[in-house]
Amino acid sequence: MAESWVNSAQRVGRDLHLDLRLDLSAPGGRRAALTRALREAVREGRLAPGTRLPPYRSLAADLGLARNTVADAYAELVAEGWLTARQGAGTQVAERARARRGPQPRAPRALPVTPLHNLRPGRPDAASFPRADWVAAVRRSVTAAPNAAFGPGDPRGREELRRALADYLARARGVRTDPERILVCSGVGPALRLLYGEGVLRGRLAVEGYGLPFHRELLGRTGVRTDPIGVDEHGARTAELSGLPRARAVLLTPAHQFPTGGALHPERRAAAVDWARRTGGVILEDDYDGEFRHDRQPVGALQGLDPDRVVYLGSVSKSLSPAVRLGWLVLPEELVDPVLAAKGRWEAYAGALDQLALADFLDSGGYDRHIRRMRQRYRRRRDQLVELLAERAPHVTVTGVAAGLHAVLQLPAGTAADAVAVARAAGIGLDELAAYRHPQASWPAGDGLVVGYAAPPDHAYPAALAALVEVLAAQPT
Repeated sequence: MAESWVNSAQRVGRDLHLDLRLDLSAPGGRRAALTRALREAVREGRLAPGTRLPPYRSLAADLGLARNTVADAYAELVAEGWLTARQGAGTQVAERARARRGPQPRAPRALPVTPLHNLRPGRPDAASFPRADWVAAVRRSVTAAPNAAFGPGDPRGREELRRALADYLARARGVRTDPERILVCSGVGPALRLLYGEGVLRGRLAVEGYGLPFHRELLGRTGVRTDPIGVDEHGARTAELSGLPRARAVLLTPAHQFPTGGALHPERRAAAVDWARRTGGVILEDDYDGEFRHDRQPVGALQGLDPDRVVYLGSVSKSLSPAVRLGWLVLPEELVDPVLAAKGRWEAYAGALDQLALADFLDSGGYDRHIRRMRQRYRRRRDQLVELLAERAPHVTVTGVAAGLHAVLQLPAGTAADAVAVARAAGIGLDELAAYRHPQASWPAGDGLVVGYAAPPDHAYPAALAALVEVLAAQPT
């Protein structure tokens, strides 16, 4: 008996160079098996209408069959209408033979389209990644790493990075901790899943009325109900926590509220800590772009007021690059073991080599130099945005620019949605402020746009800014 399948690399018909799998294993003789196999190939569309089949001599040689066997199979299929045979044209699949509709290939999922002018918030300048310094840190750290670094991972993260983070966060952000209370993960989103996905924290969560929809959706998938509190130019209205008796924790962005831009007022910081102490609640501090303060020294972390009631969440996605998938949790002592157990069950450990490189980058001062350099660059871009808008679109009010990588452009009521549509039609990527509003928030923060000024490389920023201002200058006032 011939092999069940013609080898996929074998030409079925040397003259026409066709590759085709034909199952000849069915019982009933070789001619019947070949007839059945060719009929199925036509029916399933593997032999399309109009396809010219190999001469029966060539196919017989390829399959190890007698010539008459192939000739008889062709003749039977011609009689059934699957094939046609004409003098000088050879044997072809009949035009009226249509493929049976089987499972259709799934349409490719649409990928996000990068706009011509990328002014979306929350994105650093990818062109400014410190490649040479990072390569040097990789080389030094890998050379000096112990053999254990190349073995199975540790759910806590590499000791070298936890020690470097403890030193840096204390010095630059006012965080009070030690390496044993730091857990390395791959970002703030995974950190939230660790806290809630495995039941370390339970109950309702208070959140700022404007924030990342991604975080709300992520928490919602773990069954967490969120209750909004108001935000204004002084950050979250933490006094409202007293009106949420079912809330067991609150998620805040104290250094730079995202997206409205205000830093949490000292009295509101104190109110949040007092609430946590009084109720036994937990504060989750997302230190969103906390290092990029433009008008004065960065505001210290809220965690420094009460390390036993605050979980500090950070990452390098804005300060360095989202491609370096590293983040961290600084935990109260009582949460270290529960989160460590959850991490060991749930999350793939962050890559040890990136951890070693980041530890070296921190210890060598390379990270500090990069932050200072980018702070100056982003401040210049912010100033260019503010100055050009004041000159050409004075009806636009710019807010939330004391820190961070984006600005909020307050527009006349009812015009933001149209402005976004016109901007996107012009190839400008930006967001409407309303897109960040919690569905249950009963108060607006104004009609406006959220515009990132960090993502374009230096050579592309002037054109992006000019395109944006052209759109806004033409909007109704």
